[in-house]
Amino acid sequence: MRIGIGISKASGTVAAPPSKSYAHRLLIVADLYCGRCGVEGIALSDDISRTLECLKALENRDATVTLPCGESGSTLRFMVPIALALGGDFIFRCSPRLRERGIAGYDTMFREQGISFSPVAEGFRIAGKLDQGTYRIDVSSSSQYLTGLLLALPMLEGTSRIITEGKLESAAYIDITLDVLRRAGILIAAESDGFTVTGPQRGTVLPGGFRVEGDWSNAAFLEGFNLIGGDITLTGLNPDSCQGDRRYREYFKALSDGFARIDIAEQIDLGPVLFALAALLHGAEFTGTRRLAIKESDRAEAMLRELAKFGVRSRRENNSVTIYGSQLHSPSEPLEGHNDHRIVMALCLLLSRFGGCIDGAEAVKKSFPDYFDVIEKLGIKIERYADQR
Repeated sequence: MRIGIGISKASGTVAAPPSKSYAHRLLIVADLYCGRCGVEGIALSDDISRTLECLKALENRDATVTLPCGESGSTLRFMVPIALALGGDFIFRCSPRLRERGIAGYDTMFREQGISFSPVAEGFRIAGKLDQGTYRIDVSSSSQYLTGLLLALPMLEGTSRIITEGKLESAAYIDITLDVLRRAGILIAAESDGFTVTGPQRGTVLPGGFRVEGDWSNAAFLEGFNLIGGDITLTGLNPDSCQGDRRYREYFKALSDGFARIDIAEQIDLGPVLFALAALLHGAEFTGTRRLAIKESDRAEAMLRELAKFGVRSRRENNSVTIYGSQLHSPSEPLEGHNDHRIVMALCLLLSRFGGCIDGAEAVKKSFPDYFDVIEKLGIKIERYADQR
């Protein structure tokens, strides 16, 4: 889908979209531990729909179970140990990009637990059942592997240990996982080198179930309009949230004040919006950017390619990206969304200043399906086209 955006400013009051990170975890915990109690405040983005479909598929394991993970890395990496804790034969159906990103973080678990694993045309075939024991997990590439184990192991009989290896980045996502488990009454003991998990555990929940809090990650793509002349007031954000991306306001101030130096290793999903705003303001040097390469797209490469269409000068190194202050102009060709929701939303900030079109805009369905409706109501000029590619 091609979207045209005219030169315009955003203003008004809007509720932050619900947190995808919390929604994944709350749906899983409510289903597995709390008697399928209610979860309110869900937005049916593509990723959340995939998690719901997988939970439904796990209800019947009499034969090979197909789990439709689509583009959702969270769904895939959470569901692998969950499915194996229940036991059975599973096909995890994934998009080509998600197959490429893979599940290498579980290699040690597969080997030590005797789990059968093989790539297949549509994704991965995995069979077996997890037993209590010691699980060693490399957390240097993604916190999702650790979250998957934390969500799954309380279902097992006996006591298990998780030993983490490597440097954990985006640790706030583990805080979210532990917060959700605590809210459900699932007890996890933190140790100096990992966690101890006893089981089997059953959860408890207050009458009325769970409610998903606002998403600081996607809120950044709305509040970013304020740095370029907008006047948006966001509601529904928890100032005491475990979400690490709540720091975006601190980073926005640094970008507004002048050329900034910001380490985004712990808030890697903010990379695209920060790059876009740096280009529109005074430039910046970003460190801790290594993991941008293993997201829905190579986000550093994708953003720099699209920013160049506005005349932005930049430099990328192994673990850093520098955006230089540049004389920007309207793009001479349509922008490309790179099948990445955060790339699309970040580029919309620039297009609201210069006008233009973006192809592949439907990628926002992954996390924020009504994004264009929301910003249109806030005053951003939107024109919708059929796919032009």
